[in-house]
Amino acid sequence: MFSRPWYHWLAFGGGSGLSPILPGTMGTIAAVPFYLLLVLLLHNLWIYAAVLLLMIAVGPRLCGQTAEDLRHGAAGKRALDPPAIVWDEWVGLLMTLYWIPFSWAALGIGFLLFRFFDMLKPWPISWLDRHIHGGTGIMLDDMAAAIPAWLILQGLRAMGWL
Repeated sequence: MFSRPWYHWLAFGGGSGLSPILPGTMGTIAAVPFYLLLVLLLHNLWIYAAVLLLMIAVGPRLCGQTAEDLRHGAAGKRALDPPAIVWDEWVGLLMTLYWIPFSWAALGIGFLLFRFFDMLKPWPISWLDRHIHGGTGIMLDDMAAAIPAWLILQGLRAMGWL
């Protein structure tokens, strides 16, 4: 990994995406300390939002270029979503937990819900995964998986269960 460009380190989630077992889940686990830094140490929703928006903004280029570098795509063809690229999982987890008051229960349930929707890919997530190409496609299906996870968390919060 150290012989690759610096941006691969970001796309690989600090190396967590290189796990031979469930790299997407390992990448999401690796995002938890970053989430904790944002919510517990910085404790500022505006900084959290700014960081999340920055990650979303650079994600398509970061993931797309890394996928191209790994030769999982070629010009004019879909750049596949290599399992080692987990930047999108980091964004998905942060989206899932956005505006949810911190609790270990919320973190655990949010993690499980995001992984459920990301792995199962119900419609329309599956459609996005198959039809949107390049770095945008790599990012978009995980961002779409975060939406129902976030909605469920908000519902649990509204019912007083979180």
